Amino acid sequence: MLPFLLATLGTTALNNSNPKDYCYSARIRSTVLQGLPFGGVPTVLALDFMCFLALLFLFSILRKVAWDYGRLALVTDADSVASAMHGDSHDRYERLTSVSSSVDFDQRDNVSASPTPLTPQDDEIRDKCGGDAVHYLSFQRHIIGLLVVVGVLSVGIVLPVNFSGDLLENNAYSFGRTTIANLKSGNNLLWLHTSFAFLYLLLTVYSMRRHTSKMRYKEDDLVKRTLFINGISKYAESEKIKKHFEEAYPNCTVLEARPCYNVARLMFLDAERKKAERGKLYFTNLQSKDNVPTMINPKPCGHLCCCVVRGCEQVEAIEYYTKLEQKLKEDYKREKEKVNEKPLGMAFVTFHNETITAIILKDFNVCKCQGCTCRGEPRSSSCSESLHISNWTVSYAPDPQNIYWEHLSIRGFIWWLRCLVINVVLFILLFFLTTPAIIITTMDKFNVTKPVEYLNNPIITQFFPTLLLWCFSALLPTIVYYSAFFEAHWTRSGENRTTMHKCYTFLIFMVLLLPSLGLSSLDLFFRWLFDKKFLAEAAIRFECVFLPDNGAFFVNYVIASAFIGNAMDLLRIPGLLMYMIRLCLARSAAERRNVKRHQAYEFQFGAAYAWMMCVFTVVMTYSITCPIIVPFGLMYMLLKHLVDRYNLYYAYLPAKLDKKIHSGAVNQVVAAPILCLFWLLFFSTMRTGFLAPTSMFTFVVLVITIVICLCHVCFGHFKYLSAHNYKIEHTETDTVDPRSNGRPPSSAAVPKSAKYIAQVLQDSEVDGDGGPGSSGDEPPSSSSQDEELLMPPDGLTDTDFQSCEDSLIENEIHQ
Repeated sequence: MLPFLLATLGTTALNNSNPKDYCYSARIRSTVLQGLPFGGVPTVLALDFMCFLALLFLFSILRKVAWDYGRLALVTDADSVASAMHGDSHDRYERLTSVSSSVDFDQRDNVSASPTPLTPQDDEIRDKCGGDAVHYLSFQRHIIGLLVVVGVLSVGIVLPVNFSGDLLENNAYSFGRTTIANLKSGNNLLWLHTSFAFLYLLLTVYSMRRHTSKMRYKEDDLVKRTLFINGISKYAESEKIKKHFEEAYPNCTVLEARPCYNVARLMFLDAERKKAERGKLYFTNLQSKDNVPTMINPKPCGHLCCCVVRGCEQVEAIEYYTKLEQKLKEDYKREKEKVNEKPLGMAFVTFHNETITAIILKDFNVCKCQGCTCRGEPRSSSCSESLHISNWTVSYAPDPQNIYWEHLSIRGFIWWLRCLVINVVLFILLFFLTTPAIIITTMDKFNVTKPVEYLNNPIITQFFPTLLLWCFSALLPTIVYYSAFFEAHWTRSGENRTTMHKCYTFLIFMVLLLPSLGLSSLDLFFRWLFDKKFLAEAAIRFECVFLPDNGAFFVNYVIASAFIGNAMDLLRIPGLLMYMIRLCLARSAAERRNVKRHQAYEFQFGAAYAWMMCVFTVVMTYSITCPIIVPFGLMYMLLKHLVDRYNLYYAYLPAKLDKKIHSGAVNQVVAAPILCLFWLLFFSTMRTGFLAPTSMFTFVVLVITIVICLCHVCFGHFKYLSAHNYKIEHTETDTVDPRSNGRPPSSAAVPKSAKYIAQVLQDSEVDGDGGPGSSGDEPPSSSSQDEELLMPPDGLTDTDFQSCEDSLIENEIHQ
């Protein structure tokens, strides 16, 4: 189909000499988004830079006025401080603050004592933010290096070549002279563009191989020795699982077998119970200090009500939280007793070494892959029939910190139905509302943008389009992100990976493909693709890509992303809005304090990768046809690197993911030079025909590249030609000692986060009831875990955690 289409383009290109009017009318029919001389690049650059400075000024004000918002994500909340102080001293997920680290509280009032975003080295970032943050920043640095080389070649060689043409108007202020459209069809210099596109592909692969070769990706020894089994009998016991493996596999020692239970409601009740305990403790301490009881309105947003109405009467705070705590404790106790009756048919099994783990994994997977003609069923034991081993699905277990324990209960048909419904609704929504163009077109119908036309001000008419494009392109992917969130993935890596692929695909269609082709939604795209007149009008459609002002439009978009987009990432407006909403919904000063202490979120690597790769793909796609875009793309990546480095180090909690998210980002990078080859192929085909040497050469290179990529991604072939060159290392923690039969030393304390059991069940074990399957009454006092949360560790006072706004809240209560 593709060669036939290209041949048709070549034969019909000469018959369509002036597609400009058609492209602009097909693009949007907007009074605002129109092509202007030189595309307004200098004007947009100046306006965006001024907006960037204004947003930086706003950021500095927010850090002073709303200090808790910028500080809460930095300060270790009570839970994290307790675990950091009593846990392993080498915990690499220790939090750091902009006013104090979780270790040095004496520097909490000295902002200058904190390191700046530029000073921390990779080892420091790894200690504070985790290894995934280091891989992400290394990825950005290699993209920056790649854009430096591409920028030198594009601006130093390709841009003068484009200037040498005389096809367009001979005007020094004409943007079209910088594009490939300025060259005549028979010009031999077009070979230079094709060669450079192939060179950019090689440079991209080399850059990513260099990046992945430096990624000393560490896999914990515990993860390599643990298997995740799904489809196990719901009534299987741990001892029976151990017995099966030790009977079926000689010299196999099972260190631990952990069945999984439905703990979603238990985790919710546990979190609410701890919040009630903290609220009670807060007002108890306040009353002991002032000897005055505090009255609160227990309804959501109750502290915002200025009048007392029926149903919103105030109650005594300690009495309210005491009753709430008692009720939640009873619900928590009842739910904990029922957890043992809610098995999920899953288990995590940890073995004594990696060799036997790999043998067992291969045994199950080889049998399933080969079907009925395989070497037989997996090795059996006396417990095989009761455990239903023929129904098992066995895989390596993810890291315990990577698991959403509350999502494990959503599985099988329910999970697939939920996923199908969410994605069908998402597709229907995006089918008719794909790009910002269709939104702005709708605005035009209601004369929303007419005042801009009446102003007839080139500054506004050039700045407004790219600002709207950035705003809507920032808003619409949020829908895609939340769709992945509501799919309830079992792991954080799976959620981030799905977000990355869905957002990237959506952004490429929304920002690059459809606007370039003069289309405003997927609806029009499919109507155009399957229309009977498709081949007759295809050449006109593809010539829309190479209009001079079309390239300027994307240059302006990259400029807006560089200045406004990165400044908004620094402000973290969505997080600030969510913070304000949660503060408004809080029922008391204690709950507002709890909101401020738990405002930090994990960095969303999936969404960040998708957004960054979208801009990079736009830059690489137009790096040959419109080379002036590359310096602005480099500027975007430099600012993005600084902003992300700051946010990762200061504003977000560390996330523990696997290497699949990073390898998926590498695959998306390769898509950028492939699209650049597509753009050159369409241009060459329309100008010179499909049988021209430049067209044939580009087509052959493109086909070979796509075949290699598909074979590598789908079947694992051509590994030495791929962009991946990972080196796996094992962490020195939990190293297996062969003299002890592979068992970790018994004296070494295993952190709670390193166990394949939900935190709420680990707390139950600390309480002494043994978790699911054991009996025991709830202790009359709070558990040791709760005491760590409510009472500060030795040497720390409550003022070490109290923020400036906490003091304001207390003053507010006194008045």
